[in-house]
Amino acid sequence: MQHRSKRSRAIALPNSELRTRATEYLDFLAAWVKKPRQTASVVPSSRYLARLMVEQIDPAGGRVLELGGGTGVFTRAILETGLPADHLEVVEINPAFARGLRRHFPSVSVLETPAQIVSTATAGAPGDYQVVVSGLPLLAMDRHVHADILSEAFRMLRPGGCFVQFTYSMRPPVNREILDALGLDVVRDGHTVRNFPPATVFRFFRRGQ
Repeated sequence: MQHRSKRSRAIALPNSELRTRATEYLDFLAAWVKKPRQTASVVPSSRYLARLMVEQIDPAGGRVLELGGGTGVFTRAILETGLPADHLEVVEINPAFARGLRRHFPSVSVLETPAQIVSTATAGAPGDYQVVVSGLPLLAMDRHVHADILSEAFRMLRPGGCFVQFTYSMRPPVNREILDALGLDVVRDGHTVRNFPPATVFRFFRRGQ
């Protein structure tokens, strides 16, 4: 009797994708070791979470701003919507992550500028952006920073634009008092257990829009 060799399902992914994911994991782990509060997780977000994060993007609808690009999981998903690379700007203040983003996405503008003052560095003007996709660890930040980030994001967003944020909690990561002060509201857009930890996506928008 001949014995057939068993092939592992792990090789179903192309070698290039496996290498990319391994590199992303190692980069993310190194960043977490250096600054755990800034990075918030020991692994990058999953592609399932990334798909939820980019659902609001219209590839022909204008500019998109990503806050906290990390290893590029959301960046890749944004570009896979068909959005032109020159319509995307990614904010990343971690120098190692920023270098990796420029290496993997050479046509995308990477800004090493704090999210609270991003308008000082963007190519687009206030009101030019359709969506802000945020991978920032808001739960690790205080309420004053939340207010500054949301205020700046909605300064950049056009009427009807939205701010998309994920969190590892089932509740929005921003206090209701801050939303009331800024004239914003929030809805839950989705949840995935195919992420570590499981994550919930929230969409923030101006009241009445």
